[in-house]
Amino acid sequence: MGPLQFTMEPGEGLLLGFSLLIGLVFGVLLEQAGFGNARKLVEQFYFKDMRMFKVLFSAIVTAMLGIYWLGYAGALDTSRIYINTTYVLPQAAGGILFGIGFVMCGLCPGTSCVAVFSGKLDGLAVFAGIFAGFVLYGETSPGMERWVNGTALGDVSLYELFHLSYGTVVFLVVIIALAAFWIVERVEKKTNPSA
Repeated sequence: MGPLQFTMEPGEGLLLGFSLLIGLVFGVLLEQAGFGNARKLVEQFYFKDMRMFKVLFSAIVTAMLGIYWLGYAGALDTSRIYINTTYVLPQAAGGILFGIGFVMCGLCPGTSCVAVFSGKLDGLAVFAGIFAGFVLYGETSPGMERWVNGTALGDVSLYELFHLSYGTVVFLVVIIALAAFWIVERVEKKTNPSA
């Protein structure tokens, strides 16, 4: 959901078409960057090629700064941006499971879609595993409601969680990103001098 939806009232078909176009462009760009190749992506776990980390962290920081400055300028009502509900234990377990799957397969859900449409069989296997996970969770989730809801924090953001101003959190994340980029550049040069 973006400012387009807040500033005009397009039909559902236009929004779906716009979403499809963004998804296709994003997929093409991922493929051109080499992110549909599991061998390339798995190199980040050996600290040989941290391109994926740098691209994703850059995207997060760019989006965060864009939202902050658009909100500050009054061009975007940040209170209307949807925030997923935080469920501490289920999301921590999901993150661990996601990480294990990413290390084992070399692909995440987005890059597996790119790999499938690029004709790679490993992408198809990962995509099938993701779909099986959706079905398994859908069938077992009614019995896990107590566990899922037991650590729900609601629609909380970092600045609310740490009782800081929004601008302070944005500044701190930018500093953390710059430090992380500096560190991974050094690590990359040590583990892969030819890069």
